[in-house]
Amino acid sequence: MAQITITLLSGDPDADPQEFQVGVVGEDNTKTTHRVTVSQEQYQKLTGGLRSTEELVKASFEFLLEREATREILQNFDLSQIQKYFPEYEAVISSQLAK
Repeated sequence: MAQITITLLSGDPDADPQEFQVGVVGEDNTKTTHRVTVSQEQYQKLTGGLRSTEELVKASFEFLLEREATREILQNFDLSQIQKYFPEYEAVISSQLAK
């Protein structure tokens, strides 16, 4: 399984959107770094406020890694963009995290 590390880049944890750096080491030892933004609206929609933003980002990367190779994940994106490529994303993540 891939190793995922998440670092909050926005100094203010209440910033909207929040920005994260995500490091991924794939099963084939491919290393990639990504910048991801998450709006409060997206966070609330997917987690209901029940999980941390970091948990949402990690679950989102796990979702992506089940569907594509590490190097195929965009380097800079907003979490809301995942839905455009994978229509099942919001349903899967919200059912997983909003419990």
